[in-house]
Amino acid sequence: MASQPPANALPLFYGDLQPLSSTLHPNHKQRRIDKAPFLANGHAIPITIDEFVSVQRFYPLIFSTGESPVPLALMGLNDGVNVFVDEEGKLLDENAYIPAYVRRYPFMLARLQPDAEELSLCFDPTSGLVGDDVEDGAALFEDGKPSETTNSILKFCEEFELSAQRTVSFVNELRQSGLLMEGEVSIQPTGAEQPFVYRGFHMVNEEKLRELPADEVHRMNQNGMLPLIMAHLFSLPMIRDIFGRQTMLGLTPGISPEGVVLEGALN
Repeated sequence: MASQPPANALPLFYGDLQPLSSTLHPNHKQRRIDKAPFLANGHAIPITIDEFVSVQRFYPLIFSTGESPVPLALMGLNDGVNVFVDEEGKLLDENAYIPAYVRRYPFMLARLQPDAEELSLCFDPTSGLVGDDVEDGAALFEDGKPSETTNSILKFCEEFELSAQRTVSFVNELRQSGLLMEGEVSIQPTGAEQPFVYRGFHMVNEEKLRELPADEVHRMNQNGMLPLIMAHLFSLPMIRDIFGRQTMLGLTPGISPEGVVLEGALN
């Protein structure tokens, strides 16, 4: 979710990043699509706090592990599995919410140099969604200036960045309050000898939440944290729904001879 990807890594879905330029890309267009092939194998999508209420209606909402956890919408329980889209990346339920991270692709704001103060609008040239060979698409430049399409993309990316910054503050406060803990979900299918155990994610500790002093709960309610926490907790039972979908589609991983499911499935 960060604007500046690690030196040797790119954000999820991005194969490369290139600054959008009227000089280098005067005839580039954005392809019009109704499906997202890149999403077909994406099971955990970064989201911002502004999306929690919408996300929790359709997907389990968890937090990644590591030093800087980010909220994730689960569209599958295992790497490469997405039970909400078909093989071509088309939504199976047209009413399902599409995370802003997905809608932003293949564009994003990024620093061209590590010490740069300003963010520049970039795109993924490997996406096949932007190029000068796109026939049925929206022009990104008109008379050497950003088109209305480009201005709309820029505005969306700017709003995403601001929301991402608020999300970082929210997660940091969760950590400082000691409310995040390692998550675990155990699912015992009918007829199975061993349960399926999913680990490798963080979740809010409900016991610690209940033990918070009244003034702290009031503060969290006033600053908007409490509704976000509840949206996260209310969404967790849907993990079992996704497991059921994967089982129906034959996408549930096998259990090892020792009866232990591979950990880190939700990383």
